[in-house]
Amino acid sequence: METKPVITCLKTLLIVYSFVFWITGAILLAVGVWGKLMLGPYISLIADNSTNAPYVLIGTGTIIIVFGLFGCFATCRGSPWMLKLYAMFLSLVFLAELVAGISGFVFRHEIKGTFHRTYTDAVLNYNAEDEASRAVDNLQHRLRCCGVYNYTSWFGSVYYPSNGIPASCCFNSSDCNPDELRNATLAPSKVFHQGCYELVTSFMETNMAIIAGVTFGIAFSQLIGMLLACCLSRIITANQYEMV
Repeated sequence: METKPVITCLKTLLIVYSFVFWITGAILLAVGVWGKLMLGPYISLIADNSTNAPYVLIGTGTIIIVFGLFGCFATCRGSPWMLKLYAMFLSLVFLAELVAGISGFVFRHEIKGTFHRTYTDAVLNYNAEDEASRAVDNLQHRLRCCGVYNYTSWFGSVYYPSNGIPASCCFNSSDCNPDELRNATLAPSKVFHQGCYELVTSFMETNMAIIAGVTFGIAFSQLIGMLLACCLSRIITANQYEMV
């Protein structure tokens, strides 16, 4: 009988943990949907080809939600094999998050190089109509930047000879006209001088350590759930305790 308080305590902790785990899945699902709907054009500037990152987040979030509910059910049920299966799933999530965190941190310079190539290509082939061009306009307007390194990046684009620098580079769009933007002497007084590549990569460098730390923290939190599930399963098995 003295083991019942221990089992009750472990069940309570594991249910709380599973609920938090479920919330994590819901957040990943929401971020994936938001990324697909809102960041699709920007993601195309970071990857050489179309990336499945939003779908990965949506799929991962959905799986975590399902197993979070399964964890709560297994805990309430008091089933040792269900608890072991839950612990096994948590171990897989732990390994996946650990690999993802390490890979992102180690290959951050490669990500910067890919962004440089794709963004330079988008600038040189800008036409103001396709998805990549709209993404460039949104990026320049939101970050108040112009070109790859500065506004001179546009001088080599196919768009510049007939249209000049895009209006998304202007300080004030109402004070910009195509004639001024085609003039290499007048344009600098109308457009942002800082390049977008520097802004984006400096943000990545500044926040990469924070992102990696959060990823590792979430990953190692899975160890708590694994420990609770394994301990509860072992105690229930040892004492032949079942709760229907």
